[in-house]
Amino acid sequence: MIEYENIGKVNAPFAAEYATAFQEVMDSGWYILGNKVKQFESEFAAYCGTKHSIGLANGLDALILALKAYDFKPGDEVIVPSNTYIATILAIVHNGLKPILVEPDITTYNIDPKRISEKITSRSKAILVVHLYGKMCAMDEIMSLADSNGLIVIEDCAQAHGAHLNGKKAGNWGHYGAFSFYPTKNLGALADAGAATTNDDALALKMSTLRNYGSQKKYYNEVVGYNSRLDEVQAAFLSIKLRRLDDINAHKRSLAKMYLDQLNDQFIKPIVQEGYFDVYHIFNIRHPKRDELRDYLLSKDIKTDIHYPVAPIDQQAMKGILDGQDSEIAREIHATTLSLPISFFHKKEEIQTVIDALNAF
Repeated sequence: MIEYENIGKVNAPFAAEYATAFQEVMDSGWYILGNKVKQFESEFAAYCGTKHSIGLANGLDALILALKAYDFKPGDEVIVPSNTYIATILAIVHNGLKPILVEPDITTYNIDPKRISEKITSRSKAILVVHLYGKMCAMDEIMSLADSNGLIVIEDCAQAHGAHLNGKKAGNWGHYGAFSFYPTKNLGALADAGAATTNDDALALKMSTLRNYGSQKKYYNEVVGYNSRLDEVQAAFLSIKLRRLDDINAHKRSLAKMYLDQLNDQFIKPIVQEGYFDVYHIFNIRHPKRDELRDYLLSKDIKTDIHYPVAPIDQQAMKGILDGQDSEIAREIHATTLSLPISFFHKKEEIQTVIDALNAF
């Protein structure tokens, strides 16, 4: 059986270092917001090219706290792609803001800059972009549009660790970057974990206050805050894996190249663009007989996944929130997309087996 993912195998190369790091944290007696968190925050900021990185409990909190930090008013509008994981939209809703859906470019699956301007109103406050599957959005166009309309840009970088556009990394384009380190990510922890990146000193201070009960000094609370802190153990593990992130991305890119070079024309493959460094957190193809294809691959002992089977607008949780907004392109993607094996533990021989099976479909 060729597995779609196996987190145990992904983390096996780091096990000895993890064990040492865990013992160090345990022996230190300091488990929350200590030196390991400070170390990772410094290292991750340097990696992303930003002034600041703030460790948080998970990626959703990174988005929620970003919108909270800007003190938007209830009912203010946030532009967001119609094709994304629901967490992106949940962050908007949890802040009492209104999500305004913009359809993706069907070739990149990311928000289409050409469609954004028609959705900007006097209530628009921010654009929340998503670098889906590990491919950067067209950030040069989006930042220009945002600047001309006075809009904040927040990057959902949950799938884009190390991705870059013209050499500038995800999380360093907008006013704020939100990262998830969920275990399946290219830079994955061994539990939920997240971080924010920014070049804004005041925003960084506000985020570090919000994550810690609204406090910078113990027992003194300046604002109404939250408990969303990256713990010492996960920070230590992330520092270890961060040193190998470029190797992880390079391996996944080499497997992606096999798919791109060898899959036949019955499949719609990810687009490759000059200047874009894609990290393939997910390698998706599209096919009109997606469900039949998935069953066929499983009969050949090849597991796949679907990211995602239901468009946000069609989720029960979004009834009455997203009704009547544009989502036809998103629905088309969700109905035809299939995610292929492309993990750090996969060998090229396994991917060749997947390719051969696909081409015989």
